[in-house]
Amino acid sequence: SYKEVWKSFAKNIFGNEDVKKALICSLFGGTSRELEGSLRLRGDIHILLMGDPSVAKSSFLKAVESLAPISVFTSGRGSSAAGLTAAIMRDPATGEFLLEGGAMVLADKGIVCIDEFDKMKSSDRVAIHEAMEQQTISIAKAGITAVLNSRTTVIAAANPSYGRFDSERSTYDNIDFQSTILSRFDMIFMLVDKSDKSLDEALGKHVIGVHQGNKNEKGDDNSELKRYIEYARENIHPNLNEEAKEFLANEYVGLRRNLGKNSPIPITVRQLEAMVRITEALAKIELNESANIEHAQEAVRLFKSSTVKAAHLNKNTDNVNVFGNSKEYRMRIKRLVEESIINMISIGESKKKNNVISEIMKLCNADYNTVDNIIKG
Repeated sequence: SYKEVWKSFAKNIFGNEDVKKALICSLFGGTSRELEGSLRLRGDIHILLMGDPSVAKSSFLKAVESLAPISVFTSGRGSSAAGLTAAIMRDPATGEFLLEGGAMVLADKGIVCIDEFDKMKSSDRVAIHEAMEQQTISIAKAGITAVLNSRTTVIAAANPSYGRFDSERSTYDNIDFQSTILSRFDMIFMLVDKSDKSLDEALGKHVIGVHQGNKNEKGDDNSELKRYIEYARENIHPNLNEEAKEFLANEYVGLRRNLGKNSPIPITVRQLEAMVRITEALAKIELNESANIEHAQEAVRLFKSSTVKAAHLNKNTDNVNVFGNSKEYRMRIKRLVEESIINMISIGESKKKNNVISEIMKLCNADYNTVDNIIKG
């Protein structure tokens, strides 16, 4: 059953039940569909774990890596756009150019775990946009034109902008990512290290028990769960019934109305597709070919406990002015603009101002006047 499966996952990590449920859904995945005209609807469920230090983000990634049929573990600090997607190499013997696939190509039909996701350059993160949504990587370099498959699930872990969550700042200021990358994650968890006496006591006992070997999970459980995941991914392809379709559509309309376009984490059609994929994954866990209303309700609950909760992490995020006109917002945009200019323009190179501003607006998700004023100084 669903409960037995998620309870057998990452036993050495204390609490975080919804995170475990979400990661199990990601391991099973939704239903991939091929449409007319070579279009593909992904079934992979991307998850972003953002939180304070020592909240087991890397441990969760390692737990996922150990269970995934195909997996690649990498760190954002040591990864580049070419390393994640594909690179053109020159053969030392013949002098010809060769195409070499990166982590997201090698993990086709598997999972890529990216730790320290916030340490990646913004230009490198942009490079994986196509791979995350269209599940392909297009290359046109050195006379080589190719489209590589990248049907890959992305599980990423990151720290907030200031290392730890700052309760005095809004969600927008705590998250140092553009909305273009955030919208591609099906679930975003904000893991805050809160001080609570009873919780700290229980956590302390659990950690000591693990170190003493009382809760060592190495054994047959992991191998059985891994085989179960492989079987479900290969043989079970659920579809939503009419009741589940109507429920998800109504929930999406309600989320759009309640959060609005000014949410620090955007609610778009991608988020409706995310709820569909989670619903299908929950049915797949139970080896059920039909996803029903119960699966849809649990999927919406998981989505609200992750992405929607993250958008309202700080009470001030309900006020648009907090992340639209605040000093922290302007400083953040200024930093992004400066980084973009350095990456776009080489020393001695010249570009038209309007072209530069247009490109920066797309990268930083900022309006024309804001970018123009920052460039003017």
